[in-house]
Amino acid sequence: MTGASRGIGFAAAKLLRDMGAEVTIASRTEADVRSAADEIGAGWVVADVGLADGVRAAVEAAGEVDVLVSNAGGPPPGLPSEVTEEAWVAGFETTFMSTTRLADAVLPGMRARGWGRIVAITSQTVGRPTLNLPVSNSLRAAVTNYLRTLAMEVGADGVTCNTVAPGFTATDRLKSLYPDEESADAARAKIPARRFGKPEEVAAAIAFLASEEAAFITGQEILVDGGYCI
Repeated sequence: MTGASRGIGFAAAKLLRDMGAEVTIASRTEADVRSAADEIGAGWVVADVGLADGVRAAVEAAGEVDVLVSNAGGPPPGLPSEVTEEAWVAGFETTFMSTTRLADAVLPGMRARGWGRIVAITSQTVGRPTLNLPVSNSLRAAVTNYLRTLAMEVGADGVTCNTVAPGFTATDRLKSLYPDEESADAARAKIPARRFGKPEEVAAAIAFLASEEAAFITGQEILVDGGYCI
């Protein structure tokens, strides 16, 4: 699992570990990933999956992969007209190519064994774009449609490909987007559940898609958003 030293990625790694899975987590910062791995009893690797070498390091550390959970930090906010070419390229590598490279690396083994689960963590903004997140809106939508397309190719091999799209979830990322109580209250007011989600609630959807019971669910986007996208 990538991007798993904190937030939703950490919650998903912890839940899968609690369910008995052997888990390897990857992150860019050694202190963070080591601390998270020690807390949940997982293997760990320092890897920037926005780089091809980082993907190779992560997959080599994990060994035989039956479940891939691809998670990458969100691109920085800004208006669409303000996004530089460098920001588009960085977002493409980190948000989109990380998932495609990871999938390419683990798919041969999954198909040979006749079983595999690929889950990417995206965002509710795939369907409901947010003005100040143009890079994330665009590239997470690309991840979604890539995995839908891949699902058609590998479904007969016992491999499922899905995305989990969190809504407003109480993470450090959300705090950076809504730093004061007034803006946070305004965001909560738009959610039918009238609250922010918990990382553990998103993790539950990820864990289900990784299970044997979810074998007939593929090519899907699972929203965990408290009803926001209704």
